[in-house]
Amino acid sequence: MPEEFDEPEGQPDDLDKPPSFFPYEDGPARRESHASGVLVEVQIEGVFAAESAGNVSRFVLLADPESGRKLPILIGPYEAQAITLPLEGTRPDRPMTHDLIRNLMEKLGGELDRIVIDDLWNTTYYAKLYIKKGAEEFEIDARPSDSLAIAVRYDAPIFVAASIFDQAFEE
Repeated sequence: MPEEFDEPEGQPDDLDKPPSFFPYEDGPARRESHASGVLVEVQIEGVFAAESAGNVSRFVLLADPESGRKLPILIGPYEAQAITLPLEGTRPDRPMTHDLIRNLMEKLGGELDRIVIDDLWNTTYYAKLYIKKGAEEFEIDARPSDSLAIAVRYDAPIFVAASIFDQAFEE
């Protein structure tokens, strides 16, 4: 028989704050940005799969056409499909999540201006969506894979902080 669960008394006061392990606010896992202010425009070279010891890893390969540098970013299988379908010109019968996001942004009068992959911390990449609505610009924190999936639907420019190219190969 399962043990009884005792409800805590009262409500916690900090429900509006993210957990301490989130890289926001003053939590102990707060990340320090290592990215420089110099941004490099990149292109998606492709989405690839690599098999090792029976495990399949998927990654998107971003390329700097000016220098020839390449940046692989590991992504999940669903994100790989979300990026690949629009690149191939394939439209599913029903909108996928990233199509829904685009539809919502358009209905609300916003448009994706660009995405920026701006940091790398503990092997995790960080990105931002820059959405314009009239004269206003909104910066939204997002995973790089989701940012890329939305960017390909808008044909929006993709930028990477220049320092990430070097830092990615150090970690």
